[in-house]
Amino acid sequence: MGDFIIRDYQSKDFNALNELWIETGLGGTQRGDSKEIIEQCIQIGGKLILLENTNTKEIIGSSWMTFDGRRIHLHHIGVKPAFQNKGFGKLLTKESLKYAKEKDYQIKLEVHPDNKKAIELYKKLGFSYLGDYDIYIIRDIDSIQL
Repeated sequence: MGDFIIRDYQSKDFNALNELWIETGLGGTQRGDSKEIIEQCIQIGGKLILLENTNTKEIIGSSWMTFDGRRIHLHHIGVKPAFQNKGFGKLLTKESLKYAKEKDYQIKLEVHPDNKKAIELYKKLGFSYLGDYDIYIIRDIDSIQL
C-alpha cells in the first residue's frame, strides 16, 4: 500500500473527514453526520476507519460502520476522486468486512443503483441483493407535526 495507511477515526479528523464526505457526495453535517454522532456511534459498537496519505497526512478515504444491536450497517465508503480506481475502495470495504467478522454480525449496506462500479465490487466481496426496498428518511426530526 506504500504511502497510505488505514487507521481508526480520531476526533481531530472531523473537519478533514467532513470535507471528504462533501467532496465525494457521501454526506456532511447537513445530513446529521456530526462529530458528536460519530463519537456516539463508536461508543455503541460502531467503527469509522480512514485511509490516510502518510506523506501529506491527507484523509483520502473513509468507511463508517454503525451498529444497531443486531447488524452492522456500512456507510460512507468513499475515496477522493484523485485517488479512485486504485483499489482503495476495495481495501476499505475489506477492512470493514474484517470488523464485521470479528464482531460476528451480519453486515448490510445501501448503494445507489447507478453506482455500477461499487455494486460490482460489493458482489465480488460477497454481498447479495436484498430486495426491492425503497428507503425513506426524515432528516429534520423537528419538522414533524404530531
